[in-house]
Amino acid sequence: MTIPRPTTATALSRRRRTARQYIPPQHGAWAMLLVPWLAGVLAAGFRWAHLPLLGAWLTGYLFTYYALQAIKTRRLSRFRPQLLLYGPIAGGLGVLTVIGHPRVLAYAPAYACLLMINAYYARMRRERAIVNDLVSVVQSCLMVLVAATVTGAALTQSLPALIIVLLYFTGTVLYVKTMIRERNNPAYYRISVIYHVLGFVAAACLGAMPATVFAILLARAAAFPRYRLTPKHVGMMEIGTAVLVLIAAVTV
Repeated sequence: MTIPRPTTATALSRRRRTARQYIPPQHGAWAMLLVPWLAGVLAAGFRWAHLPLLGAWLTGYLFTYYALQAIKTRRLSRFRPQLLLYGPIAGGLGVLTVIGHPRVLAYAPAYACLLMINAYYARMRRERAIVNDLVSVVQSCLMVLVAATVTGAALTQSLPALIIVLLYFTGTVLYVKTMIRERNNPAYYRISVIYHVLGFVAAACLGAMPATVFAILLARAAAFPRYRLTPKHVGMMEIGTAVLVLIAAVTV
């Protein structure tokens, strides 16, 4: 008996299902991972040690994402394959980074405390709460300083980049909520616009380029919630703004 071979479409469908099992459907998270790392690298200067740091950073995110999903659903077995894949990789790359630059361990207590807050909100199934979102922003932006620590450069050298990235992602949390979950909430809209005004003032103190970028972000926060855009379109536009913010962060 001849066993029929799977069609190309079937094989492609299987690969997509496998990818969905191991890659979180959190498109905005990749910007929150890459922009701070890039800002820190460009502000302090590239070193080869930044590569294992990046690997540990990305796989560490993937591990913690599925760990938090396991906490949320109370079903560890469902996410065991992902945890067994990403855990050893993240751990190995993390150890490699620490061996070369043990000072990065100074950030471990901060990350541990922030992850405990994430775990609490996952347990309560309130991971979309704004406090949890802001905690994730702080986790992400700390990478600017971690990347600087790897180079041995003074942290003050990377502080302007940290401020710009932190201002941007905090504002993005508010802006995205006004575009999706809080679309019809006037209070959220006002808070978002006021925050972006203050962000523009703070950015203007750092230079012309940050001021220009945050003026664009302010206009975005004020105008775009008036239109109905899909989450996909919102995410695509954030790619462009993230690039602008990265340019601003490394030109101060």
